[in-house]
Amino acid sequence: MEHTNEMELIFDSRSSNESFARVTVAAFMTSLNPTVEEVSDVKTAVSEAVTNAIIHGYEGEVHSIFIHGRTQGSTLFLTIRDEGVGMENVQQAMEPLYTTKPELDRSGMGFSFMEAFMDKLEVESEPGKGTTVKMEKTIGKGRRLWTTQSL
Repeated sequence: MEHTNEMELIFDSRSSNESFARVTVAAFMTSLNPTVEEVSDVKTAVSEAVTNAIIHGYEGEVHSIFIHGRTQGSTLFLTIRDEGVGMENVQQAMEPLYTTKPELDRSGMGFSFMEAFMDKLEVESEPGKGTTVKMEKTIGKGRRLWTTQSL
């Protein structure tokens, strides 16, 4: 039977909580024995999703952001959800360099970073109801185990 683990995290949509979310998810994934690079990839993806919820989902108002984390075998599954304004056109929002907040110096690369650093990314959104970002990353994929015979 594959080892599984789950967590739920609910926090206010304040910029100061973005690092809290990153560190919490990083701590949760330690049971998968990730490399420093894998932890950094996941932290960056979480940061982008949380920042999107704060800036675009809630437009600076303070509401709740929800993170559900699950590990199964060597895979980390994350769902980051807000109940904010949502998006009419998810495909357009996911295009590199597209931003609805250029006045805030937003680069429009959030979804591109999530896609680059995670193995799978799915975004669901409905205007007036919020956005859900689902991400997966298999830890240790491609990692070579060294033994005394390998040397």
